[in-house]
Amino acid sequence: MSLLRAAALLLVGTLCGACDQGAEPRSDSCSSAVATRIVTLAPHLAELVHVAGAGDQLVGVSAFSNYPEPVTRLPLVGDAFMIDQERLALLEPDLLLAWESGTPAHAVDELRARGYCVEVIPTRGLADVGRALERIGALTGHESVAQAAARHFSDGLAALRARHVDDEPVSVFYQISVQPLYTVNANHYVSELIELCGGQNIFGDLDELAPLVGEESVLARNPEVLLAGSAEMDGASFEVWSRWPGLAANALGNQFEIPADLLARATPRLLAAGDAICAALATARERRASARASEAPR
Repeated sequence: MSLLRAAALLLVGTLCGACDQGAEPRSDSCSSAVATRIVTLAPHLAELVHVAGAGDQLVGVSAFSNYPEPVTRLPLVGDAFMIDQERLALLEPDLLLAWESGTPAHAVDELRARGYCVEVIPTRGLADVGRALERIGALTGHESVAQAAARHFSDGLAALRARHVDDEPVSVFYQISVQPLYTVNANHYVSELIELCGGQNIFGDLDELAPLVGEESVLARNPEVLLAGSAEMDGASFEVWSRWPGLAANALGNQFEIPADLLARATPRLLAAGDAICAALATARERRASARASEAPR
């Protein structure tokens, strides 16, 4: 399975399957002691554990966990769809971190029924990243490190917002996957990053966090920018749209891929994704201005 396909599965299959799942309280099997043996059930949670200062307490991770490098040497306990219960038992974790939008509710219930302490971490919006860091810090005894990391992330977002607050709006279609065609609404952190950069998510008004849309809907809303996360960064994300040269984004040449590892994971690396999105939208504005100038009567 390619990294691009893996990212699509994480952002579509698991996300849409649990969009209405709320954060659940900790089970009675959780003690008040600081967790010392942690297993994460989503790649971004392993990264958050490291950022919070508890990397040495991480003993197992989920499939596709590849950042930071130390997590690649840890045992895998499965993925969003299946957990290896035998391997998990051998690791003897005292804390499992589950993803609110990715770990199915029935899997959380089963793990708790088996006696595991499971903490469900929501990471839908940008503010959730800081809250997740602080919660992990509290659970692992690294409050000061985690709080400092959360502040750094929040300050970075504020700086990004300040740099682009006066930018001229540009309409954007963010594409998670092509077949089926998924995007995000205004409540998703990718949409928030687009807005911080002065962009307007053309599907921000939809109700679902990760809605399924049709090609006709995209064409009708005629975005000036096509944006996608990509592992390969080879432009293949937008081949399907080549059939419509009149689409505003195609006419302007505004097709931009952002590294999937930055964009697909709700971690402080979203600041780098934000920088990349803002740079893309700045280029889009320049191309739009140039097109307008060439069309103006002389």
